[in-house]
Amino acid sequence: MTRAGREPVTAGRLGVWLAVTFGICMITGLISHGIQHPPGWFDWPSRPVNLYRITQGAHVLSGIAAIPLLAAKLWSVAPKLFERPVVRSLPHLLERGSLLVLIASATFELITGLFNIAQNYPWNFSFPDLHFALGWIAVGSLLLHAAVKIPAFRSALGEPREPAERGGLVGRRGFLGLTALSVGTAVTVTAGMTVPWLRDLAVLGTRSPNGPQGLPVNRTATAAGVLDISRDPGWRLEVSGPRGTRTFSRPELAALPQTTAELPIACVEGWSAQATWSGVPLADLLREVGAAPDAEVRISSLEEGSPYSSTVLPAAHARDPLTLLALRLGGEPLHPDHGYPCRLIAPNRPGVLQTKWVRRVEVL
Repeated sequence: MTRAGREPVTAGRLGVWLAVTFGICMITGLISHGIQHPPGWFDWPSRPVNLYRITQGAHVLSGIAAIPLLAAKLWSVAPKLFERPVVRSLPHLLERGSLLVLIASATFELITGLFNIAQNYPWNFSFPDLHFALGWIAVGSLLLHAAVKIPAFRSALGEPREPAERGGLVGRRGFLGLTALSVGTAVTVTAGMTVPWLRDLAVLGTRSPNGPQGLPVNRTATAAGVLDISRDPGWRLEVSGPRGTRTFSRPELAALPQTTAELPIACVEGWSAQATWSGVPLADLLREVGAAPDAEVRISSLEEGSPYSSTVLPAAHARDPLTLLALRLGGEPLHPDHGYPCRLIAPNRPGVLQTKWVRRVEVL
């Protein structure tokens, strides 16, 4: 008798589900990587303002959904991993090799992804670089494994849906049902990080909305080493362009025409939150220094030594009327942890690129 969860049809269905979640995770991960490290051909729009919030939320949630699916898939194929002889033919060698690479890379991706969501990095390597590289390896091994197993998949998925033999507490349908329930539960208790109406159910969410001014904070002013200099009355914003450099104090910025916008903060860890921001449209300052309409802009922070202390804003975002150098959040002056004296807030951008404690704007 076959044991529940270890029938070919069960393994086949789990493989399809796993391929879907990994596919979503890979595509949305490539989008996030492209925004942060854009190749020359990549162009990410500034509208709709919530698009990155959706794609990165889907990236994290599909990764979380893949964890119980991967565990169930490993259970379903475990006996085959120890079959003898180890290699029977070239296709069998490809199947075994691709499966081992897939298991190793997928497990690494999911585990380190969980650590990244919690902003816990107990390693010395660069998470984004290795996560990106192993993502390609995982997908490549998945495609190779699927190609070798196409005949088996067709056979398994084409089996008539007759009652499965019972070798344990549950049958095939029960095992698949428990797996689906595990996936649904895992997604539900974390989706509230980015889905507002599920916020109260996010018991495993890693970011509380109870930060300063009601928004989560990844990096505080104290941790960035800018608390004192950000409060210095002598702070000035430098805006540099073809017509030279202009400087603005915070009262001078506050005296300029202000724009108020509802925009999300959407972080690579998968959490997001909507907020009301008020400040000076960046496009107004760029016109003051004679920036061309297609010019990119470098935004630099008071923070030093961080990989994101300086970021480049594409022309489409720089010219968007909702891209602000924000001075206020929720009608109140920015808290130091949210970027006082001023910060960048641009539509449809990862939170890590929404530079805080801005000191310089430079037209490239």
